[in-house]
Amino acid sequence: MDYFKGVDPEIVNWVIIPALIFLARIMDVTLGTLRIVFISKGDKTIAPLLGFVEVLIWLVAITQVMQNLNNVASYFAWAAGFAAGNFLGLRIEQILALGQVVVRVITVDSGDELISRLTNRGYRLTALDAKGSRGNVNLLFMIVKRKKMTEVIDIIRDYNPNAFYSIEDVRSVSDTDLPSEEGERKRSFTKFLPLRKGK
Repeated sequence: MDYFKGVDPEIVNWVIIPALIFLARIMDVTLGTLRIVFISKGDKTIAPLLGFVEVLIWLVAITQVMQNLNNVASYFAWAAGFAAGNFLGLRIEQILALGQVVVRVITVDSGDELISRLTNRGYRLTALDAKGSRGNVNLLFMIVKRKKMTEVIDIIRDYNPNAFYSIEDVRSVSDTDLPSEEGERKRSFTKFLPLRKGK
C-alpha cells in the first residue's frame, strides 16, 4: 500500500522517510532507556511492556532503513534518532525521579539539630557516633524517594554547608521502611496486578 501516493518521490525519499525513521528511533531508544531503568529497579510489569513496544517500533524503523539502503539521509536519521532518544530517555527518567536513594551524612558538628529538622519533615533516619580521621563525627543514614532528594539536600546544606554527604540508588525497599502513603499506593497497585516473589 502506497501511503505517499501523489507526493513527490524526492520529498518522500529525502524528507518524509528520514523524518519517520528519526521519530521512530527517538521513541524506541527512549523506551529502551526507560526499560533499563525499570529493570534496574526490579520492576516486573512495566519493563516487559516497554520492551514489547520498543522492539515493535524498532522493527518498523529498521524495515524502512533496509528498504532505503541507497538513501544516506536514512542513516543520518537513524543515528540522530538514537542520540536524541538517549538524551530524551534520561531527561524523562530524571523528571520521573523513580525509586529511592540512600543518603549518608557525615558531620563534625552535633547531629541533633539536623536530626530534629529531618524528623520534623517526616523523614526517618538512623544516627551513629563514629570516628573520622580528624576526630569524632556523626553519621546519619536515611532512605528517601528521589523526588524528595532536593528537599533533603537543602535541609542538610542549610544546617551545615560543610557537611559531607553521599547519595546512592537503592533497588528496593521493604514496605515497612516506606512512608505510609507510598506503602498504601504500592499495596493498592499489587491488588490489581499481584506478583509472586521468586524463591
